[in-house]
Amino acid sequence: MTPESGTPRFDTPDIDSDIDSDIDSDIDPPGIDTPQFDVAVVGYGPVGQLLSILLGRRGWKVFVAERWPSPFRLPRAVHFDAEIARLLQDVGLRSDVSPVVEPYDDLYEWRNARGEVLLAVDWRGRGDSGWHTANHFSQPELEDALDHLVSGLPAVTVRRGLEVTGIVQEAEGVRLTATASHSGESVEVTARYAVGCDGANSFVRRAAGIETTDLGFFFDWLIIDVVPHTPMTFTPRAFQLCDPARPTTVTPSGPGRRRWEFMVLPGEDPAELNTLGKAVELLGPWGIDDSNAKIERHTVYRFQARWAARWRSGRVLIAGDAAHEMPPFAGQGMCSGLRDAANLAWKLDAVLAEVAGDGLLDTYGTERAPHVRDLVEYSMMLGGVICVTDPDEAALRDRRMTSDRARRGETVPPPHPRLGPGALRHDDTRTGRPSVQGTVRFGDAEGLADDVLGRGWRLVVWEDDHRLWPAVHESPVPVRVLPLADMGDGVRVEDVGGVYAAWREALTTDGCPPAAVLVRPDDYVHSVLRDAGDVEAALRQVAAAYAGR
Repeated sequence: MTPESGTPRFDTPDIDSDIDSDIDSDIDPPGIDTPQFDVAVVGYGPVGQLLSILLGRRGWKVFVAERWPSPFRLPRAVHFDAEIARLLQDVGLRSDVSPVVEPYDDLYEWRNARGEVLLAVDWRGRGDSGWHTANHFSQPELEDALDHLVSGLPAVTVRRGLEVTGIVQEAEGVRLTATASHSGESVEVTARYAVGCDGANSFVRRAAGIETTDLGFFFDWLIIDVVPHTPMTFTPRAFQLCDPARPTTVTPSGPGRRRWEFMVLPGEDPAELNTLGKAVELLGPWGIDDSNAKIERHTVYRFQARWAARWRSGRVLIAGDAAHEMPPFAGQGMCSGLRDAANLAWKLDAVLAEVAGDGLLDTYGTERAPHVRDLVEYSMMLGGVICVTDPDEAALRDRRMTSDRARRGETVPPPHPRLGPGALRHDDTRTGRPSVQGTVRFGDAEGLADDVLGRGWRLVVWEDDHRLWPAVHESPVPVRVLPLADMGDGVRVEDVGGVYAAWREALTTDGCPPAAVLVRPDDYVHSVLRDAGDVEAALRQVAAAYAGR
């Protein structure tokens, strides 16, 4: 469980005490050398950072306004999944060698007060993306790594200590007014589009008149981040203790760190619980005290569930917590925001390059909203399991879940929601889901497919049908071919670990394996294809989506 999408109740970033004093946060002068930008990003957390990288490395002029003068140096989100590891691979951050990431290879268990397993989510091994199913990390250090990548992009301008106070939409763009926190001076910037990545209390969302739907899920939890002096072992490494006396979470939170989370019980005062003394008291039964660990942070978060009614208003869009909040019990809050950034980046790129009409951006919300809603509802279901403080109700829950587990099996997989309607073939349930990534060999190069063959629109081909080539060459959208069969010219990619062969088998229906799969720039499956004619039809659909039809 991670508070990446919770609302801090008593712990607001203190820009005097919680900043890195080595970072220059001055806005001097407040004027901007290039007042006209392609995209203005409001908010510089992981979502705003990733969006800026994805756009900036394509050469688009990006302006980023972040209201806090310096990075917040304390932990928040601590988990991302295999799909996000693939997105980070794309920008050069590899979770298998990163010093800020701890890959997880264990079950994620939900236990009752007697220690009996009620639910075990299988987080072992690697996911379809080629990366570990689950990973734990330190958010300040991840943000540092992303910021380093942004700093190497000349097209991206970042201004910290700059609070956006006004947004006006005009015929050809958006005009932002902002105030420098140190000097109080005003800054004005114009951009073709603006994206609010400015959190749950998003100014951009409110200024755009976008309403939210609140699902009425409210629970307060005390979050305690701990840095042990020496490594500690817990079995399992991540679990939820569904004890009505005090629902509790124990989880890794990145290399060398642990997190405990304790539910605020009915009748307790959250402010009284949020003290160092109470944190020490609650950690005592877990063998944690000042002799073997440092308490890095303690704070009370209120977990909520809500989503935006719209994700776009004209030239203004929202992403991350600005568009959705979810209970953190599935660790999908930040993950969902980074998926937003990946989905929006390739569409903005196409629109800015004028190879797609503005209508392509309408598919951003129609695709992402159903995906997020599924995860919100899944997270609420998990919250309903653990946030039980009545002993009789807990006993009933235990019997029901024990029976369900005996009938269903020992473990369940993590959720895999599907995108909603948009720039994909939606009449096929195999589409709108992440594509796989395996190890391939092509010529002298061997490695993960994205590293060896690149990204963008990709056509994974299993059958040596020479008629596929004309369809690809005549496509109005550039498509990269991943030929897993000899296409008649001796060119072939070797499926080293058999990942693509297994994927083809999984996609087979009615005994008919697909000839090819069309994959989008954000790694989601656009269409599963039977033959060359199907490929031609799919590429026409892509062209229609780009045209806004």
